[in-house]
Amino acid sequence: MNWLDVFCHPLWAVSTTLLALVVRLQRRGRWDPRTCNVQLKGKTAIVTGANTGIGKFIAMDFARRGARVILACRSEARGTAALTEIREKTGNADVHLRLVDVSSMDSVREFARRILDEEKALHILVNNAAISGFPRQITKDGFEISFATNHLGPFLLTNLLLDLMKRSAPARIVTLSSVNHYRGEVDFSHFKGDNLVHHMDTVYNHTKLHNIICTNELAHRLQGTGVTANSVHPGVVMTEVMRNYSIIVRGIFNFIGIFFFKSSEEGAVSPIYCAVAEETEGITGKYFDSDCSLVLPAPLARDAALAVKDFEVCERLTSKL
Repeated sequence: MNWLDVFCHPLWAVSTTLLALVVRLQRRGRWDPRTCNVQLKGKTAIVTGANTGIGKFIAMDFARRGARVILACRSEARGTAALTEIREKTGNADVHLRLVDVSSMDSVREFARRILDEEKALHILVNNAAISGFPRQITKDGFEISFATNHLGPFLLTNLLLDLMKRSAPARIVTLSSVNHYRGEVDFSHFKGDNLVHHMDTVYNHTKLHNIICTNELAHRLQGTGVTANSVHPGVVMTEVMRNYSIIVRGIFNFIGIFFFKSSEEGAVSPIYCAVAEETEGITGKYFDSDCSLVLPAPLARDAALAVKDFEVCERLTSKL
């Protein structure tokens, strides 16, 4: 029998199907948001990048819990579509769209100014918006675009809203990072696009490491304020973050993802856990894995001296001269 005949045998098809089902079942985490009875009535939450993917499902969950939800999106058309869908599916009319391009420091400042003018409180901030595989580009602020979008923009936004969150305490800041941060490096020249290799997810990995480092330092600075800050890996998720890769890479990723990767709804679970679960109340400066477990991040992410320096560099870069 030709060895290729094995793949045509009915037993191969059955065993492959069973394996796929087992893998999909194992993707489910130990915590299910549908069994969590925490309500957010009277609470205000902001989710960046909420028009699609993980961000949309995070916002959907908050809306179902009765929160006032602000969708912080770059695209008005896609943001409006998400707004309509969330309102219809949750029955919560207190969901609103505010435009922001987190790669632009001026846009972030304008967004924050509007929030501070319009909102009396802010209890949850989820920094979700991110890009990967983007070709080299320098923003008008002089920053490499992936660093501006994934780290410097969210860093500035968080710091601009801190006083409001302190007045609203207890409050939670959740920043989506990635297990890819283990492959990241810290080189402050990267912020302005120097010494960077743009290959696959290399730049993305660097930005995700900075996310954790600065979140840990922020948590240290927020001790005693009632505001917590944690970072979380949502899992390997089939989202539009891959849209900047070649059609071949996207095709392979999507094919494998059918069996092994999480959907956007599944990827939203661990960020929601950090943002609303009773058992995470008071926990700060930690890194959560995709199954909602506390795990140690990479050694660089645990370097306290590096965290202070990183935070101070980001403060200088994002300060308005």
